Amino acid sequence: MDLLHFLLDQNNIFIAAVAVVAGVMLCLPGLRKGRGANAVDINAATQLVNKSQAVWVDVRPAEQFQAGHIAQARSLPAQDLEAKAGNLPKNKPLILVCEQGRSAPRIAARLRSQGFADVYTLEGGMRAWYAANLPVTQKG
Repeated sequence: MDLLHFLLDQNNIFIAAVAVVAGVMLCLPGLRKGRGANAVDINAATQLVNKSQAVWVDVRPAEQFQAGHIAQARSLPAQDLEAKAGNLPKNKPLILVCEQGRSAPRIAARLRSQGFADVYTLEGGMRAWYAANLPVTQKG
C-alpha cells in the first residue's frame, strides 16, 4: 500500500513515467533484432562462407542483382521465393542479402517455415557491403 501511495504522489508520477519510458526504449532494439534473429555482420557472414560453405542468397529484385552483387551469390528475388526456394540447399547455411537489411528477416522467417533451419541475414544488407568497400561483381 505504501508503494501505491508513493507512485500516486504527484512528484513521483513523473519519475515512474520516466522509468517506464526508459525501460521501453531499452527494450525496443532487442525486440527489433528478435524479428531478424540470426542476423550476422559482414565478418561473421564471411566466416560462415569460409568455414561452413554457407550460400549467399540475394533477395533483391533481379535488376539490382545484375547491377552488382556479392560474388557467388544466388539471385532469388523475394517475389520468386515460393517457386524457387526448392533450388536452395537445405544442408548448408544460407545468408540472405537485401538492400538495407530490412526485408531479409521476413524472407528468412518464410524460409525457416519451409524447413530451412540454418538461415542468416546480413546486417545492413548490400549497403553495408558497399560501405565496407568489399568487392561486387556483375557476372551472373
